[in-house]
Order: sequence, then C-alpha cells, then structure tokens
Amino acid sequence: MIYRPLPIGISDFAEMIEKEFYYVDKTLMIRDLLDHKAKVTLFTRPRRFGKTLNMSMLKYFFEDDRDLRGNKRDWSRLFAGLNIAEAGENYLAHMGQYPVIYLTFKDVKKESFDESYRQLVMVIAEEFKRHDFLLESVASDQEREKYQAIASGKAEKIEYQNAILFLSRCLESHYGKKPVVLIDEYDVPLENSFTGGFCNKMIDLIRSLFESGLKDNSSLGFAVLTGCLRVSKESIFTGMNNLSIVSIRNAKFDEYFGFRVDEVQQLCHYYNMDDAYGTVREWYDGYTFGQTDVYNPWSVIQYIDDARVNTDWLPMAYWANTSSNSIVRTLIDHADDDGKMQIEELLAGGSIRVQIHEDITYGEIYDSSDNLWNFMYFTGYFRKMREWLEGAAIFAELAIPNREVQYIFEEKVQVWFREKLRARDMTLLYTAFVDKDCAALEDQINDIFEETISYMDQNEYYYHGMVAGLLTGIKGFGIRSNREGGKGRSDLFVKPVRRSREAFVIEFKVARDIEDMEAKADEALRQIEEKKYDMELRNDGYKCVSCYGIAFCGKECAVRCRDNA
Repeated sequence: MIYRPLPIGISDFAEMIEKEFYYVDKTLMIRDLLDHKAKVTLFTRPRRFGKTLNMSMLKYFFEDDRDLRGNKRDWSRLFAGLNIAEAGENYLAHMGQYPVIYLTFKDVKKESFDESYRQLVMVIAEEFKRHDFLLESVASDQEREKYQAIASGKAEKIEYQNAILFLSRCLESHYGKKPVVLIDEYDVPLENSFTGGFCNKMIDLIRSLFESGLKDNSSLGFAVLTGCLRVSKESIFTGMNNLSIVSIRNAKFDEYFGFRVDEVQQLCHYYNMDDAYGTVREWYDGYTFGQTDVYNPWSVIQYIDDARVNTDWLPMAYWANTSSNSIVRTLIDHADDDGKMQIEELLAGGSIRVQIHEDITYGEIYDSSDNLWNFMYFTGYFRKMREWLEGAAIFAELAIPNREVQYIFEEKVQVWFREKLRARDMTLLYTAFVDKDCAALEDQINDIFEETISYMDQNEYYYHGMVAGLLTGIKGFGIRSNREGGKGRSDLFVKPVRRSREAFVIEFKVARDIEDMEAKADEALRQIEEKKYDMELRNDGYKCVSCYGIAFCGKECAVRCRDNA
C-alpha cells in the first residue's frame, strides 16, 4: 500500500490538498464560523496546534481570488469530498465570494523596534502588492499614490497604522462587498517586543492598526485573528465591543485545533500503527480545549512519520524543539520556596490550584506567580483538570499534560541545577566525601537538596543522578555509573586518576520515611559487601576501596561509610 505523506511543516491548505498529504478534516470550522456571526473573532491556542493551516483554509474558502487579468481562480476543488462540502448550500454559497486581506505576523520578531517595524511594513506591503489590480479602480490619483507608497514600503507610519482600513475600503469599492480580514499570529510582535524591551512602542503600533482596521472600519465584513495569548482589551483591543475571544477554555470551536482522540486513532490505523497508539497517548495527549480531549498535532505527526518506517523508534519531545521554552526556565528562576513546592508537585504527577486570568499583558506575566501559571496554561504547558467559582473569581486545577511536557520541565530543572552547582563552592562537600566525614557529607547534601527543585522523589534513579552530578567536579576523580562488579551492578564508582589513592563504591536506597533512612543506608552497605561491588575496582588495580551507603527520603539523606571494604 502506498500511504499518503504526512504533512510535516505544511501550513498552506492548497499544498496540503493538492499534493495529497494526510489531512485531518477541520473544514466544519467554516460552518461554525459563519453561524458564529461575530464581527471579530480571536482564537488563542498554543503554538503548533494548527492555527496557520486553519487560517489558510479560511482564505482559500472565502476569497474571490483573481489573477492579474481579473480572471477568477476557482478553489472549490480543494474542498471536494471534505466535511464542509456536505454542510449544505447555505454555507457553500459563501465560497469564493469575498475579497480577503491576509496578514501573518509570525516573522515580526526582530531585536529592535525599528527592525520589527520594518518587518511589519514588509508584511503589509506584500499584501498590498497581492492586490495591486486595485490600482486600476481606485477613485483618485491621490489614493493611487498612497496605495503605491504603502506597497513600496515607503509610506509614512500613519499610513501603515491605517493600512487595513484603507485596503478594506479599496476592496469594497472594487468588489462591491466588504472584505474578510485574516490576521495570523497577531501577538508575535508583542511577545517579541516585551523580551526586546520595546513593548510600549509595539503596543501603540498594533493598537492603532487594529483600532482603525477592526474597530472603526465600516468596510469590514468580518475578521478572524489567531495567537497564543489573549492580550487584555486595555492593551490592544481598546473599546472593541465587537470582539469575540475563543480561548482554550471555550467549548466553541474546541475540536478544530489539535487532534481529537478518534482522529489520532484513525491516523494510527491508517499507517498500520494501532500498537503505537498507547505511546502516542502517553506522550502527546492530555490537553483539554473546551470540552474536547486534544492531542498535540505537531508531535503526533512527527512521531508517526518517524516510527512508521523505524519500528524501534522511541518517542521524542518534538514540540519542545519548536521553541526555547524559556518560560519554564523563567518560572524556575522566579520560584520562591512555595513556587518550588508547586513545581515539585507537578513533576510528581500532581496538580496545583490557580486563579485564572485570561486578559493579562506580556508586561504583566512576571508580576505574580498566578500570571506566570496562567501564561503557561494558555500556551500549552498545562492541562485543566477542572475549574470552579469562588465568589466572582475563576479557579482551575492544572497539571502537566503528558510525557513530552514533563520532559521539558525536567530538562530545564536539570540545566538550572547544573548552573547552580557551578556557581556553588563545593569544597566542603568534596572534603567531607574524601575524608569520609559522614555527618558533614549529610549536611552538605541536605543543604543542596533543600535549595533544589526535585522530581521523581522516591525514585532511586533520580537520587543517583543528583549525587553523580554533585561529585562530577571533584578534582582527581572520575565518576562511573552502573558498572558491572562482583555479583551485580553497583550504583556509582568514584575512581581516582592515580590508582595509589582511595577509590569509592556508592549504593543508594530510598526510604519510605525519615526514621527508616539509617537502616536503609546500612542495608546499602551490606549489599555492596554481599555482592562484592568492589571487585571491579580491585581488579583494575585499586588496593584501597571504601564504600558509601546513602539513603534518601524526600530532600533528606542518611550517609554511612565503611573503610577499605
């Protein structure tokens, strides 16, 4: 069987259909949008959940698209056999009937305001050039000159601030119909400007563009915007009473971004990968949009594309690689003791309680932990388990959605921990270890663990990795994990470069409670002796080998040592 190719990175609807990529049909979004009848609709969804593809779909469906000679392009073939084709004539009658203004701000993210402004100018100019047939129908020479100046990128700032309004009027005059305005990734310039330190300038620019084009525009048919975050009305959408915001909390349109359970099952079945569905669910499921259980479409497609030809392919954090995920690191950096406990609860598979604020600005994200949690929820790092009212305030229970996002958190915690270790003076810990001062070593490890964010507590592997990291910088020694020795596999070898010096074997245990730690540490020592874990070191020429048994419970440990076993 020849399978359809998977649409890796395909965001143009026409390319998706004409090249016969596997397409998960979301065309009934068109029906629901027409029924919605909002003047301006803003969809907020995490990155890589199908926003751009859906906007491209809307463009091909609604646009009365013309070539340079004014001949109409017929895109109806793209929708043949899809769900919208069966929705009824009331909806199909809108196909190819409207002029369309299509802008994407995804690339408006430069290091300075001037560079970002120039990029925005280029985006607007290209859309004017796409409609340059309007030059033959504009009402006056003055308007023609204005149009040409905008299209050339040489108009005054005020002309670009009013560009959507002006182009809308030109299109309405030419077609006799009010245009549809589509703006994809509207908030990319805002997020970028915040990190670049020129947020206020960009807010003023975008606000002016939207006020004239979406609020005070009598030539507007309707508009659709997409972004990751709902920015407060006071910031961008001042006075826009015609704005309908559809966030991930809203049941409207909840099935059109991301993949539903049945869509993922069908996808796996089509590629003869039914057995892989459990892995896909564990790694890429877990989101709830409105009332619909949703999978991350980007990661699902990437994994199936890799795994269908490599039967031993292991799942990866594909979504993690589409961004720096710096917000997770910011959360860790800003966390106080209570915040660290919340992160630990999430990493342990638990949940946290957060008051929901949908209308924050980028400048407010770091003002409070609640704002930071909210930003991460709306941008795809958490799933909502439930929500409720307390007075007039909305609260939600949030959790990490899947293994992929869990990996992002764990990786950022590890990087953060390593950086803290590099900045810390480890002399006392190293001295205590080499001198076999168990009490001092306990104190040093406990102090370090108290400052860290832990995950997988009660997991011996976690403690193994943490201690290995602590000892990695000890001068004159190398660290070896899980080496064969004697009758089993020891947890850790600490080997001096010079074989005349003392080597160490370390065995870890996890205690159920603090009172049991000492007994567990003694048990670890007995295990080293009984299974002769020191034999590999002795066979390698180390005549002096001492042993450590270390038991953990939460962030506390007990250390026991035996000289030259």
